[in-house]
Amino acid sequence: MQRDQAVIDRWSGAAPYWEKHRESIRQMFAPVTQALIEEARIDNGLAVLDVATGPGEPALGIAAVVGPGGRIVGIDPIPEMVAAARRSANRSGFRNTQFEVAFADDLPFAADSFDAVVSRFGIMFAPSPGDAVREMLRVLKPGRKLALAVWHVAESNPFFHALSRVIARYLDSPPPPPDAPDAFRFAASGKLRKILSDAGAIGSSERLLRFTIEAQLSAEEFWALRTEMSDSLRQKIASLSPEQLREAKREVLEAMGEYSTTHGMSFPGEVLIVSATKSGPLVA
Repeated sequence: MQRDQAVIDRWSGAAPYWEKHRESIRQMFAPVTQALIEEARIDNGLAVLDVATGPGEPALGIAAVVGPGGRIVGIDPIPEMVAAARRSANRSGFRNTQFEVAFADDLPFAADSFDAVVSRFGIMFAPSPGDAVREMLRVLKPGRKLALAVWHVAESNPFFHALSRVIARYLDSPPPPPDAPDAFRFAASGKLRKILSDAGAIGSSERLLRFTIEAQLSAEEFWALRTEMSDSLRQKIASLSPEQLREAKREVLEAMGEYSTTHGMSFPGEVLIVSATKSGPLVA
């Protein structure tokens, strides 16, 4: 299958920043990781696949849950992300982890290999989400669960819009087409659930997870994290004049005051947890 090299190059360019901010990312989205663990029924001794693992999360968080008797495999199409995940695993001392370069719609694993499959904020960027879900179901054991986390609407997630709405005042930023790869591609209730059902999964469900995104960062550090992690934001900011950038940053930092606490940044967050089961009798 032909791959979009421009997309791969953009994510490759973002990989150093995702590794740089890895601990903040882990902290901010730990409640989402926990929701996926619960939804996919991940427990000690199980084999789990993490699709679009980035620099190793939530895979490394799950590694502690499955323990030495289990294993966690993380895949990502970006070699630089996989290299970062391997470095994190080595530093953490995990021996039950494996990280591979692979695409969600072409997984290099035998059928019925895993007790659970999860993906945190990855399916939105798949070129063909239906093909990706079918592959996830193929490698999942019958009777076992697939759980995916996607962002709910932007208006309910100031982690995004507190910054992006300021930048939008300086640049023409038309919304992406409805099915374009984007953070909010599956924000509409039922959209991703239908893809799971159409792919042959059974018992699909969707629940809204309301949680708090917390990071021990100042507003200035949060500006750096968001603008470095997002390729689209970096491109937009690069197109601003120095005067526009200074003013936009001033406005963003002012807006961040609403979410700044004595312990760092704290945002309300909303995510959809969408899950389903592979048909067939449960395989131990």
